Amino acid sequence: MNESETRALVESHLALIPDFPEPGVLFRDLTPVFADGEAFHALAEALTAPFAGRFDVLAGVEARGFLLAAAASVAAGVGVLPIRKAGKLPRAVLREEYSLEYGTAALEVHEGELPPGTRVLIVDDVLATGGTVAAAARLVERAGWHVAGVSVAIELAELRGRDALPARLEAYSLLSY
Repeated sequence: MNESETRALVESHLALIPDFPEPGVLFRDLTPVFADGEAFHALAEALTAPFAGRFDVLAGVEARGFLLAAAASVAAGVGVLPIRKAGKLPRAVLREEYSLEYGTAALEVHEGELPPGTRVLIVDDVLATGGTVAAAARLVERAGWHVAGVSVAIELAELRGRDALPARLEAYSLLSY
């Protein structure tokens, strides 16, 4: 399936939820995509295609990024690295804090989970303001791995999330609004 066909298939399965999580926001829900085998498989393949041959492992950002990275890693035949919210991993971790609209949050990975220099493709569901994805990229780099790029299902372009990412970092989104 080509990118245009995949885009149309995935978009046809999105559920549009007005006024969620707050009035004036149109939430694009990917869960119907996850529930449809053909659409989910096409999305998983589309997320890795632009980076073919340039990554060794996929990193999924909690929580929907886990689903996408796991499916894409199986399709690509590589492993998956969970990037978790703080306090969820049992062994020694590296932590990266980042700002939210009202406070801070943190992401963590296990120290030494991958060999130094491993090429990591970061996968998430949505690129909005870019804070979470930028924190994930900093975390991967601090761990001694190389960020191969960022791949997301949906980009909310009006929120300018790409501006929060390092200029050298290639980012791909299947759908952009």
